[in-house]
Amino acid sequence: MNPRTLFRLVAVAEAVTWAFLLLGMFLKYVTRSTEALVPPAGAVHGFVFLCFVVTLVFVWINQRWSPATGLLGLASAIVPFATVPYEWWIERRGQLAGAWRLAPGAETPRNPLERVQAWVLRSPLAALLVAVVGISVVFSVLLLVGPPGSSS
Repeated sequence: MNPRTLFRLVAVAEAVTWAFLLLGMFLKYVTRSTEALVPPAGAVHGFVFLCFVVTLVFVWINQRWSPATGLLGLASAIVPFATVPYEWWIERRGQLAGAWRLAPGAETPRNPLERVQAWVLRSPLAALLVAVVGISVVFSVLLLVGPPGSSS
């Protein structure tokens, strides 16, 4: 999977989970018909949001985006559905083109972040396990803290 495909997949998933969460909130707060969708929608969206952030940083390092481009990408995850137009924008600018530059046999990593990325590309299954565990830990802590604006 190349940077373009990975980023597009996660950006669209983040937008879809926004729709699921907003539907749950609509049913809870507007129609007052059910609250049942909010907890699963919030959980799924929260998990995919974290996956989007990790993916964005990974692609940001690979593509050598400017700080402004990367920070705009992070901001796009906060606004409902904005990850898709952001993905279209960076695609049109050619900022998703190419392969993984730190893949085995390619460029040599120059800094600690690039060394981590090179390890991930060299050991994808181990990296996936570390990522899933890491995201799950962060996700679990956030679940314990509770949703934004809640008073537990």
